Amino acid sequence: MLEKPILLGSDIYRHSIYGRKHPLSIPRVSLVLDLIRALGWFDETRYRAVEPATRDQLTRFHAPDYVEALMRAEETRHVPPEDQERYNIGRNGNPVFAEIFRRPATSCAASILAAGLLREGGVVHNPAGGTHHGRPDRASGFCYFNDAVLAILAFLDQGLERVLYIDLDAHHGDGVQDAFHDEDRVLTVSIHEQDRWPRTGALADRAGGMARNLPVPAGFNDTELAFLVDEALLPLADRFQPQALVLQCGCDGLEDDPQSRLSLSNRAIWDAVATLHRQAPRTLVLGGGGYNPWAVARCWAGIWGVLNSQPLDEALPMPAQSLLREIVWNHSRGRTPPEHWFTTLADAARPGPVRPEIRAAARAILED
Repeated sequence: MLEKPILLGSDIYRHSIYGRKHPLSIPRVSLVLDLIRALGWFDETRYRAVEPATRDQLTRFHAPDYVEALMRAEETRHVPPEDQERYNIGRNGNPVFAEIFRRPATSCAASILAAGLLREGGVVHNPAGGTHHGRPDRASGFCYFNDAVLAILAFLDQGLERVLYIDLDAHHGDGVQDAFHDEDRVLTVSIHEQDRWPRTGALADRAGGMARNLPVPAGFNDTELAFLVDEALLPLADRFQPQALVLQCGCDGLEDDPQSRLSLSNRAIWDAVATLHRQAPRTLVLGGGGYNPWAVARCWAGIWGVLNSQPLDEALPMPAQSLLREIVWNHSRGRTPPEHWFTTLADAARPGPVRPEIRAAARAILED
């Protein structure tokens, strides 16, 4: 069993971007790793640098011809019209870029490796993971492969019979839910903004019985997330008794993120992680969505802090502040960033009332 959490990463994220105007043109994983170092929380003995997954590893879930199409796209930097149409690459927010195969293959390799490291128990953090929209034979929602599915399959290949997937991203975890539609060994649970792309994951959607969905309204606050953790997620986990937990921690539900209408602070996500990661003997903590570089870096570095019982409320040391002041974000919110994005790790809490529809949703998903 792992005595302490393991952190996974790669230098491929340092210089790889989806395109200058793409929402994922911002620094994310490299910035998170640099901030963890600047905070003094980086331990070389508990860090693993990861190489891209092999073709055989990827085809455990993804269609061989689709994998080969992405490899060709990286080699030639060109996608013929028939491949664009068939595989949804080079269009619909899934651009062709220099590392179109290696970058997503690296996040998959990390999640597969994590399952192996967790064979006897423990916690692994892969902030580059969480590509929950990826389909077996096509790209979807900025996701070319689906590392979460591959990690869950790796757990099942070990003989585990109860794997719980919990998705905190502002967008429904449709690719993971659909991958395990008919698999009674995997329970998928998603909290996401209602009426947000991909517009799936209705409250009544149980995907053959092994899914639970909690679509939440705009303005979803810290108190409401804590309520759903206590009144819905923990009871589900208690019933299911998972042998492994895969926790997707997309942070696009934060108030400071431009891609949703949710209003969470990073404290709410940290509190959820602190509670949920203890619900199984094996826990893989992933990243996911997140489109404000300061918000992503502070939230995900804080998750590593949570997993290692580090203090989160202190003012940032000067090396961390200097790192955050160097970020350039070509978005209206990036032109005049508030000072606390540079000086603190923790957001101000965003409490609020628990609305009736939140209470009703918690009751509904516990019904047999």
